Amino acid sequence: MIYSLNGTVIHTEQNFAVIECGGVGYKCLTTLNTLRNLPKVGEKAMLYTHMIVREDAVELCGFAEKSELNCFRLLTSISGVGAKVAVAILSELSPEKLALAVSSGNIKAFTKANGVGNKIAQRIILELKDKVKNIIPSGSTAISNTDSLPPVDSGNISKAIGALAVLGYSPDEVTPFMTGIDPQLPVEKIIGETLKAIGKKG
Repeated sequence: MIYSLNGTVIHTEQNFAVIECGGVGYKCLTTLNTLRNLPKVGEKAMLYTHMIVREDAVELCGFAEKSELNCFRLLTSISGVGAKVAVAILSELSPEKLALAVSSGNIKAFTKANGVGNKIAQRIILELKDKVKNIIPSGSTAISNTDSLPPVDSGNISKAIGALAVLGYSPDEVTPFMTGIDPQLPVEKIIGETLKAIGKKG
């Protein structure tokens, strides 16, 4: 399994990028979000990858952020969601927007992606939302005795923790990374700041 590629960007198109490593160009199916974050052709870049092996082909998918890779793996674990559909969804939705769309049951957010109809959108929300059921006990008070950590029962923090559970993070995992985050920020912003903090730690 190829975990990541670190090399030179030699070509990009609408849904893929080619990264040259050791004289070999690796074509990576990728999202518009990752393409927007890639440096120019001729410059160095690193992508986290996921290899898909089928009877008739081997495909490599690449992502600028681990959180996007995690979302891709979650999406492709759902029946009826292949690599191209997952990439289309993540081209429309960043990881934090995807988590928020699932936790709020926003079908329209998914149907904006090419190839995603109501049935697939409903299936994605149903299967991923199951991951957050009862993840946050009702009446939770504080997540820590540390004053700098916001209380779980402050609305947007609670929603952000629930949404992050969609991405596979438990409350115990994410709350330490919420140190200093303003609980009055929009949920999407809290999710984004938390994911950035997790990425830096990793």
